[in-house]
Amino acid sequence: GEKALRRLSGPQRGRWGEKALRRLSGRSDRDSGRAASTQKYASSGRPLKFGIQGDRDWFEPVGALHLDPGRVLDLMPLMHLLASGRRFLPLGDGRFLELSDTLRKRLNSLRHVAEPHRGRLRLCGLSAGIVQGLIDDVLSAQVSEGWQRQVERLQQMAAFDAGVPSTLQAHLRTYQEEGYKWLCRLTHWGLGACLADDMGLGKTIQSLALLLQRAPGGPALVVAPASVCFNWQQETVRYAPSLRLALYATEERDALLSSAGAYDVVVVTYTLLQINSSAFEKVDWHTVILDEGQAIKNATSKRFEAACALHAAARVVLTGTPVENHLGELWALVHFLNPGLLGTLESFNARFANPIEQGRDVSARTTLRQLIAPFVLRRRKADVLEDLPSCTETVLNVPLSNDEASGYEALRRVAMERLGTEENQVRILAEIMRLRRYCCHPALVTGDYSIPSSKLEAFEEVLDELRDNGHKALVFSQFVDHLTIVRRRLEDMGIPYQYLDGGTPLKERQKAVESFQAGAGEVFLISLKAGGVGLNLTAADYVIHLDPWWNPAVEDQATMRAHRIGQQRPVTVYRLITQGTIEEKIVALHRDKRELADQVLEGTDAGGRLSAEELLRLLR
Repeated sequence: GEKALRRLSGPQRGRWGEKALRRLSGRSDRDSGRAASTQKYASSGRPLKFGIQGDRDWFEPVGALHLDPGRVLDLMPLMHLLASGRRFLPLGDGRFLELSDTLRKRLNSLRHVAEPHRGRLRLCGLSAGIVQGLIDDVLSAQVSEGWQRQVERLQQMAAFDAGVPSTLQAHLRTYQEEGYKWLCRLTHWGLGACLADDMGLGKTIQSLALLLQRAPGGPALVVAPASVCFNWQQETVRYAPSLRLALYATEERDALLSSAGAYDVVVVTYTLLQINSSAFEKVDWHTVILDEGQAIKNATSKRFEAACALHAAARVVLTGTPVENHLGELWALVHFLNPGLLGTLESFNARFANPIEQGRDVSARTTLRQLIAPFVLRRRKADVLEDLPSCTETVLNVPLSNDEASGYEALRRVAMERLGTEENQVRILAEIMRLRRYCCHPALVTGDYSIPSSKLEAFEEVLDELRDNGHKALVFSQFVDHLTIVRRRLEDMGIPYQYLDGGTPLKERQKAVESFQAGAGEVFLISLKAGGVGLNLTAADYVIHLDPWWNPAVEDQATMRAHRIGQQRPVTVYRLITQGTIEEKIVALHRDKRELADQVLEGTDAGGRLSAEELLRLLR
């Protein structure tokens, strides 16, 4: 406080500097009339007594900082002091403690990694890689035999090397072989692994190699979206014919599960897993793979519960987007793979999600990245595929006509009047949805087709140019009724096309994909959520996004249906964005989401949840 600072003598001010003094605050300053002094703690680690107790999955860090004879600061109070973020930590009676930069960083990592539990701290054994750095710095550290075994186990994991199965009917690229061996190392030691390669880098082929390597040990389960199940069937027949793969959608489901054994692979949709979760829980799976694993990102959903209830010796998640909207989704994936690594969801939000998303806490972000790095493998196309053609993205700004602009502004004003100071996100999102749909075509909101859609006209111009030059295009929209309008226009223009949305039966979906790849159709109209994953559509070299989704990762997934292994031509992506509307503001949000995902996953879409105030700001 100011009164305490004014009591300090001139020499003390000179010693610390006025700038440092201004940073000091706290109740102990106001209560003490004694001159403040600092005790600087050197990085040698001798004054810090530190240890780890425990013998199983959970361990307890213990210790104390010995400041001077008769004065000891226990570990838990020290953690609370570090949470303030101050350089000088108030000790009471006008004294302050300054930690060396090295020790501060080590203890901050421990503070983020250790989870409060019943008034004490606890560590998951899988965090040994981070905590061991602090132990190495402290000369007098004492650790239990259980902790030492955990450290040795993680060290031995790196030495495990599995050759590529001879029964794999494919040649793995160098990075794919590295990914396969990485999966083998983690699963061999019973650890969960998230293969988070960019879309189109061959996560399925790496997984099939893993399934072949582990096949003698028992049955495997693959959980995937409906659109991906047939892809697993085709890829298995082609590359791993020695595996006996069966779709759970067929008859005799109970018999399929009860008889599952070595070399058997059962493929089921997330929906059927949730509906029949009790049946799947009864099987001791040797390997479980969640394809498009972001499907369990909601930790409160029945789907997440069904996945976590599975009994498996090894768990793998395949996803190109470990984080789509907020860090809570990352927690869900990691909890399925390695329960306890990130603690409870509540403590994860307190230690990581809130500080990173709201406070831009660099220390928390760094520690989180270090925690998950051993269990997440993420490679980008630009880093591993020199022979993949380029992918160019272009935003096509579409000006509204005068009639459209007047109608849009009227809708926006009505929305603001309805909401007022509304804080209900559901109602705010409903109004935002109306504006987004109007941007696609006024008739989607008004039902009146007398006002032409500028976006539809722009799409026609782009399509005419593409057809004149012999190109094929994938066209994505998140609104099925918008695709219906586009579909009618293609029919009026006599343009052959393929179509897919969430209501398309599996067999028809597969037939449409195969037909397009064989040359039937110049355009493939696809619902963003129904066809944004699991499809190989390299016959197209153009991708058109008719409307922006909240998260760029979802659009990227859709784009990778064309820009993937097997593509021989450069791919061009067009995003149609109406000028002066909410669509421009949504695209502006993409930058922040990409940055956060890159920061957390670097070296291995993100973004914080939008508050009601942030949503309302989009309408202004």
